[in-house]
Amino acid sequence: MHLRSVGIPLFVTLVAVSAAQRATAPPAPSQAPTKAGSDVTALALPGAAPDGVALDYLAVDRARHRVWVPAGGTGNTDVIDTGTQEIRRIEKFPTIEMERRGKKRMVGPSSATVGDGVVYVGNRADSSVCAVDATTLARGACVTLSSMPDGLAFVARTKEVWVTAPRDQSILILDVTTPATPKLAGSIHLEGDPEGFAVDDGHGFFYTNLEDKDRTLRIEASTRKVTATWKPSCGEAGPRGLAIETSGQLLMVACPDHVEVLSALTDGRILSKLETGDGVDNIDYLPERRSLYVAAAGAATLTVARLDEHGTLQRVATSTTAKGARNAVVTSDEIVYVADGPEGKVLVVRPAGGR
Repeated sequence: MHLRSVGIPLFVTLVAVSAAQRATAPPAPSQAPTKAGSDVTALALPGAAPDGVALDYLAVDRARHRVWVPAGGTGNTDVIDTGTQEIRRIEKFPTIEMERRGKKRMVGPSSATVGDGVVYVGNRADSSVCAVDATTLARGACVTLSSMPDGLAFVARTKEVWVTAPRDQSILILDVTTPATPKLAGSIHLEGDPEGFAVDDGHGFFYTNLEDKDRTLRIEASTRKVTATWKPSCGEAGPRGLAIETSGQLLMVACPDHVEVLSALTDGRILSKLETGDGVDNIDYLPERRSLYVAAAGAATLTVARLDEHGTLQRVATSTTAKGARNAVVTSDEIVYVADGPEGKVLVVRPAGGR
């Protein structure tokens, strides 16, 4: 496959903006009381069009107190300081107009993952992944892929970035031994469309879903071999995002209107389910608090749940967000950032009862 670096000038602008083993059938969803309401503010993304911005994956850099927002057709990757809510803008990523389901839209930067001092940004406009210094925001090298990137995941154990590429049913693997210079290092062909990811560096596993097959896969990072295939019960629409509690090997699978917990330690059986409302895509998990964060675009809600040692999710808070708002990421102090693409904004949510 052809590799090239994209030599694009970099401009940075500062913008101030105001269960143990259980029975085969999973237990019924928790009916525990929940707390509604929250403190929600909105950050307008620079350059957003009146009809919004194509937003997909956000990335949270908890060590540096930043949230990375690849902002689609604006051609920007916006970096939010979670302490001040200021936005620094990395400009002039390529964009292109594409048609999907009969509607044209501008696409560009769409995904990010935090690596070793570098953040990698995937771009659907030119099928590239670019390295950006996580502190200075200076751009490093870019690599062009054979297929449009969807999700990106940094695998620290092997010093690689794994890229889900559903259009050719594969995972593309980048060598980032030299962090600022990603290089194509191989691929894994799958029997379906990969969607979502979770990385367990301690055990050396990478997880993804096959959205069109309603399957969840475990892949050994060192050998790049699929070592387990499990069947969640997401239905025709298929599974979406993933998160892993590594201490108990509890794998959380996002379905369109609920989250399931699978036993990744044993046979992938479903341990519990939690209803969240419709429109779930990617999810985020805060290990130190065993807390899961799920933004449902159709229901316009953010659900916060606690995961116990048996794999049961207990709802602890529900917040109202906005129609179309999805793909939450959470900071170490439990402030949640949600992509509100239709409005060209990022919602900052402090869930009531979330702590």
